[in-house]
Amino acid sequence: MKKLEDYVVSIPDFPEKGIIFRDVTSVLQDAEGLQLAIDTMQEKIQGLDFDVVAGPESRGFIFGTPLAYNNKKPFVLIRKAGKLPRETVSVSYDLEYGKAEIEMHKDSIRPGQKVLIVDDLIATGGTTEAMVKLIEGLGGEVVGIVVLIELAGLKGREKLGNYRLESAICYPGK
Repeated sequence: MKKLEDYVVSIPDFPEKGIIFRDVTSVLQDAEGLQLAIDTMQEKIQGLDFDVVAGPESRGFIFGTPLAYNNKKPFVLIRKAGKLPRETVSVSYDLEYGKAEIEMHKDSIRPGQKVLIVDDLIATGGTTEAMVKLIEGLGGEVVGIVVLIELAGLKGREKLGNYRLESAICYPGK
């Protein structure tokens, strides 16, 4: 039986020399790999008490929706600015080469709701930190974060402080 790591294709020197790109699409393209990814992420949140699952486009949708379904919880979309049709709240954050803005519907999280954030990857932690700010700004409580891949060398975990972060695969380098 293959391990989850076996489904991830590592591409050296992409997008620039010295970087090893961990390609999540190779997991999605394989039925067994996808099932193993969802099952492993489900195991990582076993026993966690949460009311809502939230995830960013697009791969947070892919991994978050099955976890919401498995746990009979609603799924909340976090999108790039300008993509949601109703009243939104937004937060801007820094990227390696610029800025980005994400948003969610203003009524998607109610005060006091316990929220699980799901994404494909955590690197520097900037996007995850922005999602936490959005959720907490609406009165939600982030009780956990689960990702398929953690790039530990980029220290995203450190940016998140004491939030519970679980990763299905942890790579030590960049």
